Amino acid sequence: MSISERDREEIEKSSAPLLEHLIELRRRLIWSIAGFFVAFLVCFFIAKRLFNLLVVPFKWATQWAGLDPHKVELIYTAPQEFFFTQVKLAAFGGMVIAFPLIATQIYKFIAPGLYKNERNAFLPFLIASPILFLMGAALVYFFFTPMVMWFFLSMQQAGSGNDVQISLLPKVSEYLSLIMTLIFSFGLVFQLPVVTSLMTRVGLLSSKALAEKRKWAIVIAFVVAAVLTPPDPMSQIGLALPTIILYEVSIWSARLIERSRTRDEATRQEADAKPESEADNAPTEPTA
Repeated sequence: MSISERDREEIEKSSAPLLEHLIELRRRLIWSIAGFFVAFLVCFFIAKRLFNLLVVPFKWATQWAGLDPHKVELIYTAPQEFFFTQVKLAAFGGMVIAFPLIATQIYKFIAPGLYKNERNAFLPFLIASPILFLMGAALVYFFFTPMVMWFFLSMQQAGSGNDVQISLLPKVSEYLSLIMTLIFSFGLVFQLPVVTSLMTRVGLLSSKALAEKRKWAIVIAFVVAAVLTPPDPMSQIGLALPTIILYEVSIWSARLIERSRTRDEATRQEADAKPESEADNAPTEPTA
């Protein structure tokens, strides 16, 4: 990839000594930590409301199971359990809320070391990453968690005759761990198009290579789903299927990037060839 003189001058203007880089890094870290701390305090202050919001999918599952959603009950068996559950919830919510600020600080730190075309190429992915994460979290909240909890509720046993009554009374910490694991897993999987597109743009991947490895990708999707999700088939299939769909989206995105790169190279070659042809056609001055 050829580097223009303008790009070289832009990089030289943005270059700075090591001490200035360290000062800049410290400033970006302070902003990131401060943003996370403020978001953590806000989330901890409303932790019970956030937890009640996360319990809503559980109520939907009880309705699907034909039970009374007003009788949903969660327990904690240690005095400090619910407190640390709120701390964990506040940390998770603080990270989600502060992520745009943290990502912006990372971008502002590395942007001076990038060429203008590289910054323009990187910025859309920086915007797409949180959007895709929220899409994965929404899928977990509105569909996947109610489906998983309905599956677990269906295992209850009514105490009739000689049968023992078996009821689901989840602990607050275990329920939060379950829904946080699902949100993190789906949010991570939904980053697949972003990662593959970036690797395609820098030349580490191609649409042809992704298409050839489709069978392996399907196997890996089920293996990763088995590791990241609870040990039930519905959770594993529910994560593996979106992963396979996103893999196909990644192939399509890689092809678009390759076509765009081909057009840009053709345009650049035409622009380079035009001055040469004009120079060849220029009239020569008569010699004395």
